[in-house]
Amino acid sequence: MTYNKAVKPYIDSKLTNYSDAMFNNNERQAFAALEDAHVIGQHSTYYHCLIHCKMLRHGLLNKDWRAVFGQVIRIVGAVTKTAIGLVPKGNTGRTDISPFKRLPLSAENQAILDKINHA
Repeated sequence: MTYNKAVKPYIDSKLTNYSDAMFNNNERQAFAALEDAHVIGQHSTYYHCLIHCKMLRHGLLNKDWRAVFGQVIRIVGAVTKTAIGLVPKGNTGRTDISPFKRLPLSAENQAILDKINHA
């Protein structure tokens, strides 16, 4: 099974969580779902770029111009660096965190990544 196929149901679930949280005006929970999706999908160029595009859209919806600019930079990085493995494990994709910084994985995300890697 390809990585994209293995990761798809988890990304879809996180994006559903994002939509549900946005519908319920829970901004913090919504962005946390995008961060989880980023951590899970960052080893796929397609999903890495998709999640940064969702984060860009989120910034636009909230008129957070710093986040918008930061996501544009991160999209360029995702397009050019993912395929060669330059993704820091656990990085959530937030613009207030260095795009090169490794972060600890949550137990939930580690379990998901373990399942994906054994698929």
